[in-house]
Amino acid sequence: MKTMIKPLLTASALVLCAAAVHAKPVLLKTPIAFGSNLPALGTPITWVSEQLPLVSGGQIKMKIYEPGKLVAPLEILDAVSSGKVNSGYSIAGYWAGKMPAAAIFSTIPFGPEAPEFAAWMYYGNGLKLYQKMYDDGGYNVHVEPCALISPETSGWFKKPVNSVEDLKGLNMRFYGLGGEVMQKLGVSTSLIPGGEIFGALEKGAIDATEFSQPAIDEKLGFYKVAKYNYFPGWHQQATVFELLINKDTWNGMSDSQRAQISTTCKASVTNSVAESEYIQFEAMKKNAEVRGVEIRTWPKEMMDQFRSAWEEVVQEQRKDPTFAVVYDDLKNFRDNYKLWSSRAFINRD
Repeated sequence: MKTMIKPLLTASALVLCAAAVHAKPVLLKTPIAFGSNLPALGTPITWVSEQLPLVSGGQIKMKIYEPGKLVAPLEILDAVSSGKVNSGYSIAGYWAGKMPAAAIFSTIPFGPEAPEFAAWMYYGNGLKLYQKMYDDGGYNVHVEPCALISPETSGWFKKPVNSVEDLKGLNMRFYGLGGEVMQKLGVSTSLIPGGEIFGALEKGAIDATEFSQPAIDEKLGFYKVAKYNYFPGWHQQATVFELLINKDTWNGMSDSQRAQISTTCKASVTNSVAESEYIQFEAMKKNAEVRGVEIRTWPKEMMDQFRSAWEEVVQEQRKDPTFAVVYDDLKNFRDNYKLWSSRAFINRD
């Protein structure tokens, strides 16, 4: 029996090598929704594009197209589904107007932090429900979570905000379900692309904005015109980014190629969390010590009002059956997770 082990292993290795040799090379032409110069927001997909040729032995390559160069950010889903491009990198919440549940798969107010989000996505029902949403919606795409970042700041304001009354009448750039919450509190919101926010702030078209984390917002220069930066990011405690691949392209790949993409994206999730955690404090120190930014924390009474408005938004969004199914599944997971988190971590309710 011992003499058979080596020949059998050799034969198996040869079969695997032969399969890899005969797999058709894949070039993923990938428009992205966020500039590759933005740390933790655009850099993860650049990292993926660098790793794929290495892990696949050159069988998978990715060419990145900056926002708007090939496909506009808000058109990426349709472009991938139709086959105009064979892949795209974005955030599911951009499709919430077509599929309300999509917002949950990027981030939700008072939602899970990164480790909990990853647990639900990979070991709970998250990823299964994520793909089902696209399938049921008639989209010809395969989805891979491909980056995950930690909490955002909840806004840059030109004037201090001391109560909900101070929010009323403001024009603010705000993303997703958090924007629905702000509207409940009297804020007029709009979803302005990242590259256009500074100009809108500077010209007075908007009074305030949220976008991302301090080190990312730093690149866009918000601190130059809005000197009050508020925390915590109640609207976005963690954010998942997706790699969409046209299903015909995905189904045409070998099992090995699909595994290489899935595994590289999962590695990117780990890498992006680490990057996003590492780069924030230096930006915050510079804002406070050099740029004259006041870093403020929302008082408890305002946090309570944000949460109360969020509960109203949930009830409205539940009218969509898919939203209700996904939200209930995540809520059930979180209720169970709390048994662990409330006891295992310091300063948890």
